[in-house]
Amino acid sequence: MDAAEVEFLAEKELVTIIPNFSLDKIYLIGGDLGPFNPGLPVQVPLWLAVNLKQRQKCRLLPPEWMDVEKLEKMKDHERKEETFTPVPSPYYMELTKLLLNHASDNIPKADAIRTLIKDLWDTRMAKLRVSADSFVRQQEAHAKLDNLTLMEINTSGAFLTQALHHMYKLRTNLQPSESAPSQDF
Repeated sequence: MDAAEVEFLAEKELVTIIPNFSLDKIYLIGGDLGPFNPGLPVQVPLWLAVNLKQRQKCRLLPPEWMDVEKLEKMKDHERKEETFTPVPSPYYMELTKLLLNHASDNIPKADAIRTLIKDLWDTRMAKLRVSADSFVRQQEAHAKLDNLTLMEINTSGAFLTQALHHMYKLRTNLQPSESAPSQDF
């Protein structure tokens, strides 16, 4: 799975909008949406919220966790803990990117939020690199990846898979096979 596919999955996350138009409930394969009434909040998938925002049909409300104080606490907590801490959304990075790219005018302190999310991401990636290094050095066979998001796994997955494959090849080449003649004299 690549980053675009993860972003596609993130676009199904529900966000709150305040429409400036009227429309009865719409029936989609993924579920019913609406009704849409001017000034009344309604939850819609991110893909629809971005589309409506681009057509100036709504205002986006940031998710509850997209607040400078809450993100500061999350960042500090992540730095203090040895293990990965739970994140506010399994798609926090993708949601932030899409919301700030398409609706930064609806998000208070958008630049500070962008910086805090990047800091949180960098902290988690550094922690992941240290964990992967320790995993490889200790020649472990499996790892527990609690509280990692799909994008974080996707970012490091290819490298880790390749490293483990090379380690496997080295191990199998170092072990003498039973049918091979011994070179002892």
